[in-house]
Amino acid sequence: MAKMDFAGVLEEVVTREEFPLEKAREVLKDEVVAVLGYGVQGMAQSLNMRDNGIRVIVGVRPGGRSWEKAQKDGWVPGETLFSLEEAAERGTIVQYLVSDAAQKQMWPRIEPCLKPGNALYFSHGFSIVYKDQTGVVPPSYVDVIMVAPKGSGTSVRANFLAGSGINASFAVAQDHTGRARERTLALGIAIGSGYLFETTFEHEVYSDLTGERGVLMGALAGIMEAQYQVLRAHGHSPSEAFNETVEELTQSLIRLVAEHGMDWMYANCSTTAQRGALDWRHEFRRVTLPVFERLYQSVVSGEETRIVLKANSAPDYKEKLEAELREMRESEMWRAGAKVRSLRPENWKTAEKQVASTASV
Repeated sequence: MAKMDFAGVLEEVVTREEFPLEKAREVLKDEVVAVLGYGVQGMAQSLNMRDNGIRVIVGVRPGGRSWEKAQKDGWVPGETLFSLEEAAERGTIVQYLVSDAAQKQMWPRIEPCLKPGNALYFSHGFSIVYKDQTGVVPPSYVDVIMVAPKGSGTSVRANFLAGSGINASFAVAQDHTGRARERTLALGIAIGSGYLFETTFEHEVYSDLTGERGVLMGALAGIMEAQYQVLRAHGHSPSEAFNETVEELTQSLIRLVAEHGMDWMYANCSTTAQRGALDWRHEFRRVTLPVFERLYQSVVSGEETRIVLKANSAPDYKEKLEAELREMRESEMWRAGAKVRSLRPENWKTAEKQVASTASV
């Protein structure tokens, strides 16, 4: 592992240079990787491994939408596509990538399929860390490992196809075979990770649940909605409020942050923007710091897990979820956003091509 300086703290990371794909293939040459679940992570990781020459099979519920999607992606029933239980029986590495709530529900059917020397793989620490609520307690005769991409499955696949990758954390919770670590690293490289950094199941799930509810999704959406509402209440038009709240962030500023960092983005904005942002950032930090602390404690205590398992296990969960997403989608802010996005130059250039193509027929 390479030692790298992260803001004055030396950390060990694994790069593709020291653990190339050829080494991953060698480590996994006698393995059959059974990917259980064909959601965004299951689909992305299974396809990436297949493209990288790893022996992969997929397990999903026969006849469902995921089964149909898997067939369209080239998985063959009876050869590389099986029921969840049969895939688990056939695999030497079982990637448990169904949803967190489904992991709890499916565990009594999956555990008996595990054999001595198998590896049980996760991409999230949820079920293991909150085992008192999920009931997921792996047997002592398997390796328990994790590779957690730091992004959605959509990005895992898209970045892979673009020839890059996405960073991932990894952890070993149980090493029965003495090979758990090399299996983990090989899988991390095989799914297309840019580089791998070590963590624990606990740290992964605490940071992940906090991040999703915080800056990555929950806080981001809430802050956007608050600013948009204030602008609208003071007479600004929907297009102006959306552009100043969302569009400029996503189409300009956040790209500069991604490429060079926050300070570089500040240095390349107007002096008026610099001064105001530098002053008000402290105010926002002071106001939100107690909220983030409360959120973190809710994650660590297991309260967020209780909420997730209860909600996601309800028979009408999908209907309630769609209602909540519809409320967001149909709000003035995001309806204005749909119109603003349609007016982006890359979109009207496409529209011009379509019109020209139709006119030539």
